[in-house]
Amino acid sequence: MSPKKKKLPAWEKLDNTALLFPVIATEGMSNVYRISATLTEEVDPQALAEAQDKVLSHFLNFRMRLRSGVFWYYFEENDMKYPEVKEENDFPGSYINKSKNNQYLFRVTYYKKRINLEVFHALTDGFGGLVFFKELLYQYLRIRYPEILNVEKDQISSGIFLDKEDSYLRNFKQSKDHSAAYKSKKAITLKGEKLPNGTMGVIHCYLPFVEMKAAAKKYGVTLNQFLVGTYVYAIYKEYLRGDVSKTPINCCVPVDLRSYYNSHTLKNFFVMISAIFRPEKEDYSYEEVLHIIADCLKSQINPEHLNDILSYNVSNEKNKFLRPIPLFLKNIAIRHVYEATAFGTTSTLTNVGKVELREPYEPYVEHFYAMLSMSKGQNMKGAVVTYKDTMILTFSTILADLSILRTFFACLRDEGVHVAVDTNGVWE
Repeated sequence: MSPKKKKLPAWEKLDNTALLFPVIATEGMSNVYRISATLTEEVDPQALAEAQDKVLSHFLNFRMRLRSGVFWYYFEENDMKYPEVKEENDFPGSYINKSKNNQYLFRVTYYKKRINLEVFHALTDGFGGLVFFKELLYQYLRIRYPEILNVEKDQISSGIFLDKEDSYLRNFKQSKDHSAAYKSKKAITLKGEKLPNGTMGVIHCYLPFVEMKAAAKKYGVTLNQFLVGTYVYAIYKEYLRGDVSKTPINCCVPVDLRSYYNSHTLKNFFVMISAIFRPEKEDYSYEEVLHIIADCLKSQINPEHLNDILSYNVSNEKNKFLRPIPLFLKNIAIRHVYEATAFGTTSTLTNVGKVELREPYEPYVEHFYAMLSMSKGQNMKGAVVTYKDTMILTFSTILADLSILRTFFACLRDEGVHVAVDTNGVWE
């Protein structure tokens, strides 16, 4: 009998958005996001490690390592030992050192009752991360409480798509005028005294979902428009002191494209739109800013505009003159473009959406959280996730001054929203 041929590792191209992250990632700009949950009891580390290993066997896209080709980065199936599940010992969203993580691009940690999943953004976006994280929770709870949750075996939930297509390329349609999709101009940068080097401040804001919906309805705007508009107003009042400014406030808002293109991909599939406020006079009212931001977002969240952005992003990747350029030269060009446009954004506010767990598991999970790491030119960011009756908005920042957030919380309280806040204590 002839010897069996060794199975070659699976490989795949990075999606269109993922191409940026390996080029710009550094210790100080990790491009790592976090999804976490608090449970009703302290985490069992052994059960969590077992759960990670079982779930990973189903998720090939999380078992990938990043490799450098001649012309592009690519993913290759990683046959190294799965990363160790550890107790959290660093600030959230810190850089994932691949050589110390068996070349994996994610990590699972725990602290007391909390389980954390941190993902390098090249691997997937918040949607893909949440799909993996929910399956990790299900598996952990089955292992931890077998006498109660002996309802399923180790398989992935029915209805979960393990789709790895590049939905950018699949849905690319040449736009007639995609050149106007992104107009990057300098925006306000939140400056000031910073926390000690390497320190990340985290503020969790707990908001009753019903009260938030009522506050948004009062002004005739969506919940997302209300959140972004209130945040922009707080920046305007505290950072600009209500003054005129030639430089606008630009809050970026990620838009998940899956519902627009009937996609279930676990790769990145989103675009960024801009909530822009130009203070052309003094003393805009809260309501004025809310409606300016709402109109700005509404004008961009439509199939035509989103397709223009997708077309713009993908057209560079498909450019037949750029494709044969060696990777090291592409990296220089990408860094140059990124550096030139990085200060076009003041902050980012992303809404992961409403998380739902299946009924047997729901009582064991108290809260969900999402968190973003810092980017060049952005010293404060926000991420929202809703679970059960509570919306949790988590701000991450390297700034020592929290006056913007105090004004943000004050605006919500003035609208009848009960606000509860806790932090990771770095300001103390």
